[in-house]
Amino acid sequence: MTALASRPPEKAAPRRGPWHVVEPFFAGLLAAAAVAAIYRVFVGTTLGQVVDTAAMRGAAVHHTKVVAVLNRTLNGTTLASLVLVCLVAAAIGVIRKRLDLAVGAAVMVVAANGSAQLLKTRLDRPDLDDFPAPNSFPSGHTTAAASVAFAMILVLPYAVRGMVTLIGAGYVAIIAVATVWAEWHRPSDAVAGLLIVLAWGGLIAAVLRARRYRIRGPLARVNRLAKVPLLIGGGITAVVVLLGLAAVAAVERGWVDFGLGPGRIAFVTGSAGIAAAVAGTFLIWVRLAAGDQPSSDAL
Repeated sequence: MTALASRPPEKAAPRRGPWHVVEPFFAGLLAAAAVAAIYRVFVGTTLGQVVDTAAMRGAAVHHTKVVAVLNRTLNGTTLASLVLVCLVAAAIGVIRKRLDLAVGAAVMVVAANGSAQLLKTRLDRPDLDDFPAPNSFPSGHTTAAASVAFAMILVLPYAVRGMVTLIGAGYVAIIAVATVWAEWHRPSDAVAGLLIVLAWGGLIAAVLRARRYRIRGPLARVNRLAKVPLLIGGGITAVVVLLGLAAVAAVERGWVDFGLGPGRIAFVTGSAGIAAAVAGTFLIWVRLAAGDQPSSDAL
């Protein structure tokens, strides 16, 4: 009688290393440090204030339809919208049986927006650029928009995260640039708002990863639908920033005249910087959010 060969037991998937938990915490810490550095350079120095304000005041483009769209977009980012997103995130978390994601998303939204408002009221803005104005650092609108997008990326299933990431990045970029166009904020305010959300997001992601640390299995990969466009967009806008800075310097020194003036070029450069920051922060976040569950999860 022929004996049937027994199948060898499947090798257990390796456990996740400590870096799996440390990575998002480290990313959040760096984001918080970047906020402090931006404040020190663009609010605490004369050159930083001059450059930042020039970018804001260079947006003197008045087009009726464009202004109307921007106003509607900015006015739509309200406290009610934040509450609605928290409720939607909670509902998605319950449906997916991932209450931890729902709670994490809500905490991130509340903490990021609360921090932004606290900093805006507590931080000083010395008058170093002959443009007296109350402190506007960081941008509350940008923080609100980014926290909404980050929350949805966190709670939604992996299959749709790529599409949601691209839509969210586009929405946040429009809001951030619109605040500069409307002369509500300077570019540094918008970038700081993005980084504040990323800082809290990193902390939340670290807690979520620590909670699921003992789960074995491969991690979900960063969705290529989001990764490739963000990398391309971030690279292009970063090049535009470098070219814009060189153009502003050339115009200021009288080497060349592009017919736009340094203020307009500064606005374009600042807007490109915001777009590059949006691409970078969303690229980091979609990586941190993708690591919270095994790729074998159906949801």
